[in-house]
Amino acid sequence: MTIDTGNGVGIRVANLNDIPEGEGISVPKYVTGTDDDIALLRDEDGSVWALDDTCTHETASLADGWVEEGHVECPLHSSKFCLKTGEVQGLPATKNACPHRVEVRDGEIWLFPNQAP
Repeated sequence: MTIDTGNGVGIRVANLNDIPEGEGISVPKYVTGTDDDIALLRDEDGSVWALDDTCTHETASLADGWVEEGHVECPLHSSKFCLKTGEVQGLPATKNACPHRVEVRDGEIWLFPNQAP
């Protein structure tokens, strides 16, 4: 299902309760139309963020990482990325992750691929 908000087309990709706080899920690229799968990440405060799923250091899934205090930590080598901007916050990664806009509406998560948050 898609919606057009006037600021771009969104795709309904999950329900809010599909993602426990502090965890993430991966949405396949064939659903999103992006070059990489998308990691939907839910912070401890309940906010939801979206980044390209593949860590920019190695090929680990960020959706499998640890989410806390506005960051996701890669499960492979512990690189850290800002949930809001995708900016590297901890080595060994040196390249930022690509962020995507998300909205939560009535308990549903809508992804706006390739749009900045």
